[in-house]
Amino acid sequence: MHRLQFHYTLGREDGAGRDATSGPALIRNPLIDLLQAVAAHGSISAAARGLGLSYRHVWGELKRWESELGNELIIWEKGQPAILSEFGTKLMWAERQAQARLAPQIEALRSDLERAFAVAFDDSAHVLTFYASHDTALATLRDYARSQEAARGALHLDIRFTGSVDAIRALNEGRCMMAGFHTQLRPGAHSLAERTYKPLLQPGLHKIIGFAQRTQGLMVARGNPQGLTSLQDLQRTGARFVNRALGTGTRVVLDELLAQARLTPADIAGYEHTEPSHAAVAHAVAAGQADAGLGIEVAARARGLGFVPLVQERYHLVCLKSALAQPGPQALLQLLRSASWQTQLNAIAGYRAAQSGEVLSMREVLPWWDYRRPKARPRASG
Repeated sequence: MHRLQFHYTLGREDGAGRDATSGPALIRNPLIDLLQAVAAHGSISAAARGLGLSYRHVWGELKRWESELGNELIIWEKGQPAILSEFGTKLMWAERQAQARLAPQIEALRSDLERAFAVAFDDSAHVLTFYASHDTALATLRDYARSQEAARGALHLDIRFTGSVDAIRALNEGRCMMAGFHTQLRPGAHSLAERTYKPLLQPGLHKIIGFAQRTQGLMVARGNPQGLTSLQDLQRTGARFVNRALGTGTRVVLDELLAQARLTPADIAGYEHTEPSHAAVAHAVAAGQADAGLGIEVAARARGLGFVPLVQERYHLVCLKSALAQPGPQALLQLLRSASWQTQLNAIAGYRAAQSGEVLSMREVLPWWDYRRPKARPRASG
């Protein structure tokens, strides 16, 4: 069995609206091109001239393909025209069958690729790469931006969901232009949030953009049969908990809430049981694999679960200051400030617009930096 690989090329369209470099086949195969030329011209030298290639190149490629496929492709005798071997003829037959059978799917795939690459050649279109903590509103924003293409110009949000810490690291390492992370509404000094995010963010280098305020709480079975209303109830009842992984913003929030409640991870049954997203936590609870998990309200509602609010938090967007004036981030700010987007955001369970699209002071949103210098002591006289 031989493995197939597909390739495509980019080229300008001619005046008739057709790619000037393409032939009649929807998918080009270099071996099939060689075989077709030999069959049509009856010799390798004439085939080479017809393809605009050297005889040596065509001969070498045919021999390479024969070695690769383990079969003879061309038969020729002195004074006789070159013909395809039985194997070569069957390859040509297979190509015709595939092209005829798959033509609609191939044409649809080519159209999809052309639409995708059209963005690269459209000066009014912008692609903004994100690494971000899992968030339903951000996924909704991606769809909303796509729906607004005609009205506002194309803004394509290329989002990869990961943990908050990994998202900011990706930003700092140049792997994305925008990162998304979240903290409690009023993160305290000397908190775990400060110890986690302060080394990764720097006033003057990064810019915080307001996005949303959202509620995190306990996702529990419908009707909350165990009567769970707090983290202390998890300890009291021994309820099975499902956690988020290290490096996620929700794990940071949970550990802060545990510290505020004077609890330790050892007090929570299932603290080491982790899932990769809010949706996965909700699924674990809905499937009876756990009694509760910390997550966002919209994920709980989507699985028909009960929800016990515990904490309000901000979901922040952050980029480098040097990138803020670029077209992509500017298009994003305009979108976030629009009344229609904020109305859609407010309709998501547990969310509300909070300074959406505003460039915020990092010292106010994350009040961990204090640049007030201590007063100099008076020098003792002589």
